Amino acid sequence: MISTSHIDAFLEMLGAERGAASNTLDAYRRDLQDFSGFLDRRKRTVETAEAADVSAYLAALSQDGMKASSRARRLSAIRQLYKFLLAEGTIGRDPTHGHSGPRRERALPKTLNVAEVDRLIDTAKKRADTAEGRERLRALRLHCLLEMLYATGMRVSELVSLPRNVLAGDARVLTIKGKGGRERLVPLNASAMAALTRYLALGTSEDGTPLTVATKWLFPSKSEQGHLTRQRFGQDLKALADEAGIDGERVSPHVLRHAFASHLLDRGADLRTVQQLLGHADISTTEIYTHVLEERLKKLVEEHHPLARKP
Repeated sequence: MISTSHIDAFLEMLGAERGAASNTLDAYRRDLQDFSGFLDRRKRTVETAEAADVSAYLAALSQDGMKASSRARRLSAIRQLYKFLLAEGTIGRDPTHGHSGPRRERALPKTLNVAEVDRLIDTAKKRADTAEGRERLRALRLHCLLEMLYATGMRVSELVSLPRNVLAGDARVLTIKGKGGRERLVPLNASAMAALTRYLALGTSEDGTPLTVATKWLFPSKSEQGHLTRQRFGQDLKALADEAGIDGERVSPHVLRHAFASHLLDRGADLRTVQQLLGHADISTTEIYTHVLEERLKKLVEEHHPLARKP
């Protein structure tokens, strides 16, 4: 017979002291009751379980095909249960001590290939060349945003909120204030600079109506923030993708940030440089792109190692 009294006491604490939601409590209950049932089949209880029992449980979950993320969640629930029981004096030692969670596989970032990015940029440029009036302003702005995003890998929030005085120094290099107020330098390539110049040069329409508003923002709008919103840029980008013959669901500002990093690494940049350009505080965040480096190394070996050459 499985005893759930300790689990009930733990869940009561989560609800009363930590304000856990009912869905969270239900998930904890299912996970912990499954663990308790496993122990029962081994003639153990939550109180008498040892480290070997926890290891055997995690191994059984793996053999059953449970994903690493789900196994990690189970272990987290068990850990918290034993932390509670230890604090209550119910047990003398924690059987989860020393257990490291299963390594979670990090999903590869969604990205676009170089040809697709080129198609997007070309479509934006053609639209800007043919648009008139206020539509021309929107088209030039979108082309400028796209060129700058792909040239720098900026976060979309950093890009749309750029102050106009970011251009006060050397226009070829922008000083960006990122997460945590950390500043970094990002270079603009010739294409991005040309698109930016065209956008800034547009002052009035043919009938003399002002097209741009004199504000502190580089990309002003009538939003509450005073600058173009991330959401609007994302919508414009998806519409542009559809026009370019690319599935709009595959395209977003963040996807272009990934494309910037992936394409740089594929052409020989090192991970540390890409980390600095992206503004990642920790290199581990940038390591999601290591698959690009691995593919590049495989290609180098296949192309240049004598034993890899076909006879």
